Amino acid sequence: MPRKTRPKKKIKPAVAEMSTGEATAATLIAHGLNTIYALPGVHNDHLFDAFQRAGDALRVVHTRHEQGAAYMALGAALATGKPQAYVVVPGPGLLNSGAALLTAYGMNAPVLALIGQIPAAAIGRGFGHLHEIRDQAGIIARLVDHSARIDGPAEASAKVAKAIASMRQGRPGPAALECAIDVWGKRSPVALAPPTPARVPRIDEDKVTAAAKLLGKAKRVLIVAGGGAQDASIEVTQLSDLLQAPVLAYRRGRGVLDGRSPFSVTLPLGHELWGEADAVLAVGTKLNPMTVWGIDPGIAIVRIDADREEPSRYRKPKVALIGDAAPILRHLIDALAKHNARRASRRDEMQERQAKLRARLNKLSPQLAFLDVIRAELPEDGIYVDEVTQIGFAARLAMPVYKPRTFLSPGYQDNLGWGYATALGAQHARPDVPVLSINGDGGFLYTGNELATAMRHRIPLAAVVFADGAFGNVRRIQEEKFGNRLIASDLANPDFVKYAESFGAAGRRARSPAELGAALKAAFAAREPTLIEVPVGPMPSPWEFIHMPRVRGL
Repeated sequence: MPRKTRPKKKIKPAVAEMSTGEATAATLIAHGLNTIYALPGVHNDHLFDAFQRAGDALRVVHTRHEQGAAYMALGAALATGKPQAYVVVPGPGLLNSGAALLTAYGMNAPVLALIGQIPAAAIGRGFGHLHEIRDQAGIIARLVDHSARIDGPAEASAKVAKAIASMRQGRPGPAALECAIDVWGKRSPVALAPPTPARVPRIDEDKVTAAAKLLGKAKRVLIVAGGGAQDASIEVTQLSDLLQAPVLAYRRGRGVLDGRSPFSVTLPLGHELWGEADAVLAVGTKLNPMTVWGIDPGIAIVRIDADREEPSRYRKPKVALIGDAAPILRHLIDALAKHNARRASRRDEMQERQAKLRARLNKLSPQLAFLDVIRAELPEDGIYVDEVTQIGFAARLAMPVYKPRTFLSPGYQDNLGWGYATALGAQHARPDVPVLSINGDGGFLYTGNELATAMRHRIPLAAVVFADGAFGNVRRIQEEKFGNRLIASDLANPDFVKYAESFGAAGRRARSPAELGAALKAAFAAREPTLIEVPVGPMPSPWEFIHMPRVRGL
């Protein structure tokens, strides 16, 4: 008779007396976070004291504005793919960080916001406490995927663990926790919550087979890669080869396929290929602006997405597979061994089409000349952070990107001014590689004050400001569409070289692409905070290559 085995007893976590702040800090550390981007304030004093007591296990990088703290956390999350956290006070602090939190939602970035609150007993009563804002919890909930309030030390660890787990489940995204000023310092026995293993969704093998059959028999497959494909570069590259399929990426999917491959395409060539394709494999993307280009029965779409709601948002696809891209694509690659038709190489065709596109893009030659020297000087694994500026728009169309997570672009929020502080966070989180921030003079001064943060924490970010003395895109639209009736578009700028030097940073000026190349070489070699001003005039419009008409369907 077999001997009965006793079920294993669950090991209870050790209990120790802690403050709410200490339990929060200890849980962040246990979940692998070692940096807090923050701007301190009285509502969070006990939390910051807990950070100080944690010593070297948890570094605090303090910024000069709340938007700087939130954008730095965003940049760190995008550059590493790992959760990052920031801390600000309630009310104005929350609202100042709100644009970055909204952008984190739009970019599926795992950013945890820790927000202070007024005294617990006063929440919702309208007494007019310092930094009080009506329904702060409701405001937060509209910016993130998961939010909660910490009401005491006993629940702090579990709520922090749940928030971090939420950022790793399904579609990644931001989370937020608020805590009252008189709760951070409260003490009681606390059992720290361990990290929650990520749930791995079951892969539907029947749907994988259906996708393999559909793609395997298609004549002209197009792969569209978005931000959700960033950790599936190997699989996307292999599928591109198996299917002889070009890989289209615009902002968030750049670098998933090495930009030196003739199969790596951006919007203008992608627009042509969309009109020709009989099948599309969409990986971690909203398919926007492709949906503007039209969908009809002649194009069969297979969608892979971590968000269960996303695939049917515009039109129900032929096949929808829900989960992380890399494991699903590995199953798809295996299934294609049975179902993939023999295919002739399209390499010569794609090389020819890329050459024709480059000739078309010569209209943007002023931007391309600068981008060519940027690409030449930035190492293959260096990180480029674009901005809502003429060089940024052109980079999305024409700059080769060699590796995943090396082209950071703000997604569909496309918010002016995000760039410098976001790049600062990326550089802080990835000190092993150079990071380059590209800015216009309009966007740079949103967070240019964070040069102080770069100096205080010795973050060796190199930044370029292309200065044309205007909100250039706004000004050109007014010139071309509104009869040259100009309003609110011209700027008064500082001398950006002196501006950088006033913080103690290196300031340089480059008046040509060649001079910019030399300045970048020196900046990357010096590895110190650097600002390079490039005076420019008006640049050719990129919009004909971005806003393109419908090519199929009604």
